[in-house]
Amino acid sequence: MIGLISLAVVVVFLGITLYQCVRIVPQADQWVVERLGKYHTTLNPGLNILIPFLDNIAYRMSAKDQMIEVKGIEAITKDNAMTQVNAICFIRVADPKKAAYGVDNFNTAVRNLVMTTIRNAVGGMELDETLTNRDELAARLRQSMDVQMVDWGLSLRTVDIQDITPSDSMLKSMEKQAAAVRERKATEELAAGNKNAAIMEAQGKKEAMNLDAEAKQQSAVREATALETLANGQFKASSKLAEALTIEGGREAMSFQLANNYIETLSVLATSPNAKVVAMPADLAQSVGGLINAGSLMSVGSAVSK
Repeated sequence: MIGLISLAVVVVFLGITLYQCVRIVPQADQWVVERLGKYHTTLNPGLNILIPFLDNIAYRMSAKDQMIEVKGIEAITKDNAMTQVNAICFIRVADPKKAAYGVDNFNTAVRNLVMTTIRNAVGGMELDETLTNRDELAARLRQSMDVQMVDWGLSLRTVDIQDITPSDSMLKSMEKQAAAVRERKATEELAAGNKNAAIMEAQGKKEAMNLDAEAKQQSAVREATALETLANGQFKASSKLAEALTIEGGREAMSFQLANNYIETLSVLATSPNAKVVAMPADLAQSVGGLINAGSLMSVGSAVSK
């Protein structure tokens, strides 16, 4: 019985020894090994052999990118505006030995470093700069954090500013300022619109005046041309009349034509439905007599010519 117990103890001891001797490190992990309380080596993924009871796995590090969120960082800008900043950074363990022995709990250390660096960076910028230049702020963070994190055996993969929120009082002031700016722009746009409308109206009136003047000028030219044509016609008619009066019997023919036109005009006036009073000339008999004499002379002239 004692022999069986001893055998069982030996088997258990050998099992524990074998377990401590052979270690399999998972992928993307790195284990820090201490020998007799002092750093000895770093185990990489795969099968590793240790000395039982002398070697001890002190730290298990992940080689993956680790995300650290830092929210609600209160920071004062250069122009004394209170803001709250939310940031996120990704780190990776580059040197497990430094990460294990260079800092106590590197996650907390990185979080505090982000807060301090953001406060310093925001303090050197005005509020408008922090709100519009997040990339510049993130670049300052990377530049300031890189050096410190190397001493901790960490690699800063990236750091981003998620949002920057001014205080409530500052938000109200910004809203009032934005409303004033919008109102000023609206007033300027309205004034510019009225100015353009006035300019267009003046240009329209100018063009209308030019067109009216041009139309009047063309009308005057056409009227002058018509008067000139009429004058030429009257001149030609007068010339023909003068020639007719110089020939034999021309005066008698002209007198006959005038008397005939005179009688026709009186006839039209007498038959008009709108005429209530017909004016009869005092020398009507003389006019009719002249018409008869002119007709007789024209008849005699015609007979003589035959």
